[in-house]
Amino acid sequence: MKSKSNLTATAPVVSALKAHLAINVRNVEQSIEFYRKLFGIEPSKVRAGYAKFDVQNPPLNFTLNEAPVNSRGTLSHLGIQVRSTEDVLATKGRWHDDGLLTRDEMQTNCCYAVQDKTWVRDPDGNEWEVFVVLEDNLPESAACECGDKVSAPAQADARVEMATSCCATAPVSIAK
Repeated sequence: MKSKSNLTATAPVVSALKAHLAINVRNVEQSIEFYRKLFGIEPSKVRAGYAKFDVQNPPLNFTLNEAPVNSRGTLSHLGIQVRSTEDVLATKGRWHDDGLLTRDEMQTNCCYAVQDKTWVRDPDGNEWEVFVVLEDNLPESAACECGDKVSAPAQADARVEMATSCCATAPVSIAK
């Protein structure tokens, strides 16, 4: 196993653009009103059941996803937006080298944008993505492919419940 100092020395330098935070909300319109006030800006994208705030200070790609919420603090997923597909792949390589199970979504239509991304899951089941937006602001009629993630769990016979993604409304079970 590599030491942290070796990992840092050999890891490719990836220039992150901003953090990405997507939360599930009961009512997108009510939440938009609150976050307009909180951030002091208008959303950069609004669709049925979806809104995006491109916060400059602090740099944050913040999205609201309307979904059934039964408790306070429901989290959709977390992410880091990067500049290029090469940065996505470099981060995937580092995660893989560090023993994390990754799953890719390349050229996927998610959150009304074409993206290349890779995902990992923390020990509590929180989904993290690193992604690049290749084409943004697709029309609402464009189908969303989020949630069709397929990966092999670390153990061959393990079943994994997938957390709700940005566009999906129900968990997806996956197995190897």
